[in-house]
Amino acid sequence: MKTECEFDISDVLTKPLFAHLATTSPDGPRESPIWFLWEDNALWFVSTTASSFPKRIQNDSRCAVGIIDFDANARHLLHVGFRGNATLAELDNDRLERLLHRYIGTPTEWDNDFKKNIIDNLDLMIKFTPTSIVARDQSY
Repeated sequence: MKTECEFDISDVLTKPLFAHLATTSPDGPRESPIWFLWEDNALWFVSTTASSFPKRIQNDSRCAVGIIDFDANARHLLHVGFRGNATLAELDNDRLERLLHRYIGTPTEWDNDFKKNIIDNLDLMIKFTPTSIVARDQSY
């Protein structure tokens, strides 16, 4: 894997930030902001089979992902960019819980409506395996 990192990317990848997943479609590029988990040298996302981005991944596995850690008051700006391939994977409930814990806490802390309307509908995972990583410190 090609890497060009100006800092330890785990500083960014352990925070509950949004990843921006770029995929292709017959109508051009698409971008999806999603929660992620960095585990086993891959980014993991969750979705439903009814969502559009898993369908695009099935048609073309090549993707790009950008994650930004930004604090304007501290003049802190870290960017991690990935290029690679994504595959659809079976929903792993343990991994799902670890991913969601980063954003919304333990299952006992989950909002009932959010659980019913969103979490209970999740039925697949996406594994993004990077072929290159670029990490830039653009703080000012």
